[in-house]
Parts: sequence; C-alpha cells; structure tokens
Amino acid sequence: MQTTDFLVIGGGVIGVSIAKRLRTLHPDSSVTLIEKEESCGLHASGRNSGVLHAGFYYSPDSLKAKFTRDGNALLTSYCREKRIPLNCCGKLVVAKDATELPALEELLKRGKTNGVKLEELSEQEAKEIEPRVKTHQRALFSPTTSTVDPKAVLQAMVTDAVSDGVQIKSEVAFLGKTGRMIQTTECRYEAGYVINAAGLYADKIARQFGFSERYRILPFKGLYLYSDEPPGALRTNIYPVPDLRNPFLGVHFTVTNEGKAKIGPTAIPALWREQYGGISRFSILEFIQIAARGLSLLGNAGFEFRRLATEEVKKYSRRRMVSLASELVEGVKLENYSKWGKPGIRAQLLDIKKRRLEMDFVLEGDERSMHVLNAVSPGFTCSLPFADYVCDRIHALLK
Repeated sequence: MQTTDFLVIGGGVIGVSIAKRLRTLHPDSSVTLIEKEESCGLHASGRNSGVLHAGFYYSPDSLKAKFTRDGNALLTSYCREKRIPLNCCGKLVVAKDATELPALEELLKRGKTNGVKLEELSEQEAKEIEPRVKTHQRALFSPTTSTVDPKAVLQAMVTDAVSDGVQIKSEVAFLGKTGRMIQTTECRYEAGYVINAAGLYADKIARQFGFSERYRILPFKGLYLYSDEPPGALRTNIYPVPDLRNPFLGVHFTVTNEGKAKIGPTAIPALWREQYGGISRFSILEFIQIAARGLSLLGNAGFEFRRLATEEVKKYSRRRMVSLASELVEGVKLENYSKWGKPGIRAQLLDIKKRRLEMDFVLEGDERSMHVLNAVSPGFTCSLPFADYVCDRIHALLK
C-alpha cells in the first residue's frame, strides 16, 4: 500500500495540467498521477487536431467560452516559452450560401461577447487571406487561432510536472475503490483526494464514487484525411459555419504546424470506447451498452442523432470527405487526399435523462473526489485555465 495526498487518474492534457497545478498550490503535499498506458497522451490528447481555438463558437454563459480565450493566450505563451513550433495562421469561417449568413452573424456576436478578436470580411477580403477559399458574400477571420503539435505540448507539460514533484506512474490502471483505498494494477493507494480525468472511462470510474448517475460516455471516432499537396498550399485554417445545436464543427481544413493541410474530422459513432481500428481493444460489454445507448437515441433524442449518425458514417468514404471539403476551397482533388491519419476517439458525454449530448464541460465532486466528466474540444486549448478552475473547486470543497 502507498499513500498520496492527491491521486489523479488519467495522463492526458487535463490530468497532467491538474496534477501540476495541485503541486503548485500545495507544495507540501504529494501528488501522484496514474496512467494506464505506457506513456501519457496516447489517447485524445495526442490524437487531436492541434488547433488552439480562439473561443467564438461557444455560448457566452458556458465554461468553454470562459476558458477558451484565456487558454489560447496561455497556451500560446507556453509554446513560445518552450520553443514549441506554432503555426499562427488564423482561421477563416465561411458561408456556403445565404441561409448560413445568420449563423455567421451569431458567431460574430458570440465572439464580441466573449472578448475574442474577430474580423468580418467581404468575399474579396477573404480571398486576399486565402485565394482558394469559397464563401458566400461574407466570412469571419480569427487571427488568434493557431496550430501546434499536441504531442510536443503534452511532453513539455509532463516534463514540467515531474520537475515540480508530481509522481507519474505509467502502465498503472485504476481497478476500483473501497472506502479511501484505491486499487490499481500496481498497488493499493490510500488517497487523501482523488481527481478522475480518465477521459473515455471517466463516467465508469465516477460511478464507483457515487457520481455520473445521469451521464454516460458516448464515443465518437474522429478521422483526418491528409493532403499530398506541398506545405503552404493553403495559408490558413478554413471552417464551415457549424450547426450550433451539436458540439461538432463539421468537415474543415486544418493547416498543421508544419504547413500541411488535412480535412476532417469525422464524428462517427464508435461501437466501443477505444475502437481505433479493427477489433483492437474490443469489449463485448461496451459494445452492447454503447449500441443500446445509440439505438435509444434514434427515435427520441434532444438532437437529430439519426441524421448525424447517417451523415457521419458516410465519411468513411474518401470521396465523400473530399466532396464536403471542396465546398470550402477551390481545386480540391480526390487524388491529393490518399492518406488517413491516426484516428482519435472523442469522449462525448450524454445526459441519459434529457437524451442530449452535453455541450459544455461537466464536473461532479465532493470533499473526497472530483470527476471531469466532459472535457472534449476545446479541452486541449482550455487545459491551463480549466485546471485552475478544477483546483479552485477542490480547494473550496476542502475548506
């Protein structure tokens, strides 16, 4: 048996950021982080788009709106301090036709309310930023959006956390709890306080502590299709006007930190939590549970799950992905998009009582534990101020 003042479960960007912040706030306390894989960030944190979002998509009363703008600034500064390459190329949001102009206006309004710098452009002004872009009459430009290698960022954060005294234990998985005792594959921990940042398994772990009663993870698979065009073929990220009723942003162009373009991501319903490819990590129990959740949403959900699922499954086709991307940019050719990237799984939270996807971050906890149940995109961008927020919540509960 080992003892620790704080035990963090999950070595993604959220877990590592929280562990580092706890160590800063409580320098005389021990902080241990356990990660079931051989190293940190092998799931969502190392497989995301690498986009540092600006913060204009989100409802002004949301935690996402609160943290994305500040997270963008903090993470940009962090990358510069650590000399991690950034591509500060910005982002264009374009309209397909006149029906999308009101939603474009709503994004502009949200940006102003959230304190995010946005530029309203004419079609010609948008083409001056990216000559190949397609838009109807107007577009928005976000100058503070950038891209970075998420693995490089997480590795720097892990190094900093260890330097600050956080004990990171890899290949150690949570198995269960009895009272204050946490059983892992390595040993039992007597933990003063537990923070659950386990991503795809956060809901399952939370239920052992008496939380997540109304929530379940509904995983979605994200795939990107990479361009064979040379770096610089596109100057900026290009996004469509999103459907603000669901948390996905639609197929778009991301320009990586190396200047290469990719299109995606998909949001294909996954059939088990870690369905990255083939039957790897297949679980019959997860398959049954997740399939049942999906089926229950087909007829009566707080969003159009049937339409969403049907449209997303079609994106397994390269032709379909390229067709959607060609609505945003001139000269998009199928032969230039032949390589699929490594898939990621979005740990999207579902409210099973209200039958809807949670749009915002969700936390539940008490004086013994805190559970990060929903920290999907833009969780990477928000990681530093979100960690502060989680630690403030813990501090208030421990008073």
